[in-house]
Amino acid sequence: MIPATVIDCAGRALDLGVPRVMGILNVTPDSFSDGGDFFSGDQAQRRAEAMVEEGAAIIDVGGESTRPGAGAVSVAEEIRRVVPVIEMLAKRLPVPVSVDTSKPEVMRAAADAGAGFLNDVRALRAPGALETAAALGLPVCLMHMRGEPRTMQTDPQYGDVVADVAAFLRERTDACVTAGIPPERLLLDPGFGFGKTLAHNLEILSGLAQLAGLGLPLLVGLSRKSMLGRLTGRDVGGRVAAGVAAAVMAAERGALLVRTHDVAETVDALAVAAAVRRAQAGAVFRGPRGAAGDDGGTVARSGAPP
Repeated sequence: MIPATVIDCAGRALDLGVPRVMGILNVTPDSFSDGGDFFSGDQAQRRAEAMVEEGAAIIDVGGESTRPGAGAVSVAEEIRRVVPVIEMLAKRLPVPVSVDTSKPEVMRAAADAGAGFLNDVRALRAPGALETAAALGLPVCLMHMRGEPRTMQTDPQYGDVVADVAAFLRERTDACVTAGIPPERLLLDPGFGFGKTLAHNLEILSGLAQLAGLGLPLLVGLSRKSMLGRLTGRDVGGRVAAGVAAAVMAAERGALLVRTHDVAETVDALAVAAAVRRAQAGAVFRGPRGAAGDDGGTVARSGAPP
């Protein structure tokens, strides 16, 4: 399979011709990094608009924390949190809006409100989720997670973590295709930090090209995660540089969508990496005045050279 370059998100295009950025918008009181920061509608709108201005190609709205040890949220409460925000953003933003959920009821409500993308940490394994996603006709990201958020970090074990994750994602892809979801509507996420030790996370990042070889676009989420804190000794607010470095390494190994809290920094870093790849390929770089060379030249905020 060749990954789809442009994904139709309910009429809005997500162009993955080069690596892009998905901006995180958590409308929760307890997410690990920004819980409570954007809990109100006005705050959520301002943050989403700022991320689009910074270069985000899609905004991911989540109403239930999936951090280690997080408690469950009812269907009604999750809908109450995400649907008004999605409805508002779908009317105001020029980019697709994603919903980060595993519940089929929330998927339906979010789609009715204007969401054009489903981001599911349980890879459509919840009862009714697979059938709902097939009926909605939206693109879906399938993520690998060992266990559940409340218990996933309790001594996770693998034989070969990259091979095990690849096998899981292949199985979920097959299940989706059998249910009527075509491959061109699927993305894959190895699930950094979801039922994995630091060593597992590093093995996956190092071997990401093997997962890209599955033939579907890869989404990665490394932003501000505890693995970066373990490596740098920094708390959540001090992990921006580490997250940007990890994002660039992921993109160089085949990731096409990077989910992050730190949009501007990640977009800029991916733009530099894209320019270097073009130079390696022998492309002539031209600045905004059309002159070849590097005097005053820039790359687009979307992460792709002009």
